[in-house]
Amino acid sequence: MASTAVLDFLVDRDDLSRSELREQQLDAEALAPGQALLRIDHFAFTANNITYAVMGEAMHYWQFFPAPAGKGLIPVWGFAEVQASRCEGVEPGVRFYGCYPMSTHLVVEPVQVKESGFVDGREHRRPLPILYNQYLRCSRDPLYRAGSEALQMLLRPLFTTSFLLDDFFADNHFFNAERLVLTSASSKTAIGMAYLLHRDRGQREQRYEIVGLTSPANRAFVEGLGCYDRVLGYDQVTELDAGVPTATVDFAGNGELLGRLHAHFAAQLRHSCLVGASHWHQRGGLPKNLPGAAPQLFFAPAQAEKRLLEWGGAGFHQRLAERWSAFTTFTGQWLSVEHGLGPDAVKRVYREVLAGHASPQTGHILSLFSSRGGSI
Repeated sequence: MASTAVLDFLVDRDDLSRSELREQQLDAEALAPGQALLRIDHFAFTANNITYAVMGEAMHYWQFFPAPAGKGLIPVWGFAEVQASRCEGVEPGVRFYGCYPMSTHLVVEPVQVKESGFVDGREHRRPLPILYNQYLRCSRDPLYRAGSEALQMLLRPLFTTSFLLDDFFADNHFFNAERLVLTSASSKTAIGMAYLLHRDRGQREQRYEIVGLTSPANRAFVEGLGCYDRVLGYDQVTELDAGVPTATVDFAGNGELLGRLHAHFAAQLRHSCLVGASHWHQRGGLPKNLPGAAPQLFFAPAQAEKRLLEWGGAGFHQRLAERWSAFTTFTGQWLSVEHGLGPDAVKRVYREVLAGHASPQTGHILSLFSSRGGSI
C-alpha cells in the first residue's frame, strides 16, 4: 500500500460552529496485523448527526473516533471500500455499510468476521454499542440495493431509531396514552415514527391520535405527508385538550417547549420521551420539577439489544426490512437528494444543518473527496 492522504473534518467540542480540516499521511507500515484500511466514499449528513455532536459527551459519541484534545469527529453513516487489509476475510475492494467518521479513511480491526460483515474490535470501541460498531458487507445485506445507497445512508439509521421507538411504545402499551405528540415533526426520525404509528395503528389494541408539532415554515410539508392526524405550530400546544392521556416524543431538544408540554398536560402526561436535539441551541438543560411523568432519554441500542435477544438476529432484521421497504416507497413521494463533493461542500452543509436551515425535503450526501474518482 502506497502512502495515503487522509483528510478529517474536525469540530470544536465546546463550540460546534467552529470546524477545521486535518490532513495527514498514512503509509504502508501503519497497518498492524489484523487491521484494514477503509476508504469512505460518501456519507449522509442530517440533523441526527448534530444530535450525535450535542450528545457527544453524555452518550459517548466522541469515543468512536478519537480526535485531538478538544476536537471531535462526528459519526456519520455511509459506505466504504476496503483499500488495504491485513485481516483474513476482509479483502480489498469489498464494500461495507456502517458508521464512519467525517473523514476520507478509517482504520478498523475486524473481529467476529462473517460473510455478513464484521465488528470493529479496536480497544476504544469495545465498550460501545454494537449497533454502531458493526460493518455490513453489501453483497450479503438484505436491505442493500446498489441503486438506493443514498436512501440507505440518509434514512436507514434514522428509520432504525423510528422502528425501535415505535416498537418501544407498542411494547409498553403506549403507556395507556390516547394521544402521542411528536415535536420537530418534520425531522426524518419523527416522520419515520409517525409513518409506523399510522401504518400499524389498526392492528393494535390501543387507540391513539398522532399529533405533530412543527415550525410555521414546515407546517404545509408535514400536513402533506398524511401520517399525522393533526399538525400544530409550537405556539398552539394549548389547543390540545389537556384532559386526554398523552405521551410526548421530543425530537427537538427545546427545554422551553418541553416545559410547556409538561405544564399543559400535567398529570395526564403518561410518558415523556427524549430522543434528539435538532434544536440543539435551544436545549439549555431540562427544566426543573416538571409536572407529569419524568422525562426519560430513549437509547435505541437498548431496545435493539432487547429485541435481538427476544426475536433473534434473523427475526429482528426481517421485521425491520419489511417496514423499511414500505417506508422507502413512501419517502420517494417527497424526498430529494443533493450530493456534495469536497471539503467546501461538507463545510457548507454542516453549517446549514447546524443552524437548522436545512429543508426537511432534502437529503444531503457528502464526500470529502473532491471528485468521484477519489482525489482530495
